Amino acid sequence: MLPESGAIAVFLPVAGTDLSVLPKARVQVIQPVFPDHDAFRAAGYTCRVRAGDTRFAAALVCLPRAKARARAVIAQAMELTDGPVIIDGAKTDGIDGILKDMRKRGPVSAPLSKAHGKLFWTAAAPAAFADWHEAPPHPVEGFVTAPGVFSADGIDPASRLLAEALPAAPGRHLADLGAGWGYLAARLLERDGIERLDLVEADHIALDCARQNVTDPRAQFHWADATRWAPDRKYDAVVMNPPFHTGRRADQGLGRAFIQAAARLLTPSGQLWMVANRHLGYEAVLKDCFAGVEEIAGDTRFKVIHATRPARGAPQRARD
Repeated sequence: MLPESGAIAVFLPVAGTDLSVLPKARVQVIQPVFPDHDAFRAAGYTCRVRAGDTRFAAALVCLPRAKARARAVIAQAMELTDGPVIIDGAKTDGIDGILKDMRKRGPVSAPLSKAHGKLFWTAAAPAAFADWHEAPPHPVEGFVTAPGVFSADGIDPASRLLAEALPAAPGRHLADLGAGWGYLAARLLERDGIERLDLVEADHIALDCARQNVTDPRAQFHWADATRWAPDRKYDAVVMNPPFHTGRRADQGLGRAFIQAAARLLTPSGQLWMVANRHLGYEAVLKDCFAGVEEIAGDTRFKVIHATRPARGAPQRARD
């Protein structure tokens, strides 16, 4: 099915996706999420944040979780590809709905069933998917967001709760780990005494939105994995609303890794302010990493935690 020559685009594969059936020299991985991008780059693949205007002989779309982004990536793949476009996705990521919608727009192969999903391909006319193209970043409650980023439809209530609980003068040198499209950073920079705020975010699309939402010259933007971030000096304070999902899979280890990273990145007198869903059991790792741990605000859904005096021997990133 694959053409004998020409570049093959692979859109949005996550780390661990097996691409060994494809000729590596011809593959271009399109992935804006840093840990996944970095994993494929380290494995020797040509990696890009965006496809740009490059033409491809074939494309494989690894279906993302967000419906709007899934449709937009399919439309882009159709537009840029001269040969077959293959769609690979899990049932939990909406592959059945995508297949049903695509059949209404042009010829689609019979699907191949796999472990928990399906794979199919099409060579339908790109014009049939024109309405699926990604909308430009749009204003929401005074901020710019984009389809597929976390809390794209409005300010996350947990982040709002954390912003309201932050002190008037949190410190001079701060970090927002997992900064998203910049809401917490924008609220932080309303406060006194801040000289520099590092926004660390793994999703390049969200970080592009943050650059539009946070124009204060004290802000610096870093496309990076927050759990492995290495700044030029320690922070006086870290704020964060850490993620706790990898795709659709709940992964509390990710939130614990953020807490461990915060302890590692803070000065001996540094402080952490974070928010989390109330059911997430982060207290044990917080007490391992900080001498002082206190819930300072919250409601039935969320808890805001203030942690002080990071332990110098704090454990490194959790692997579970």
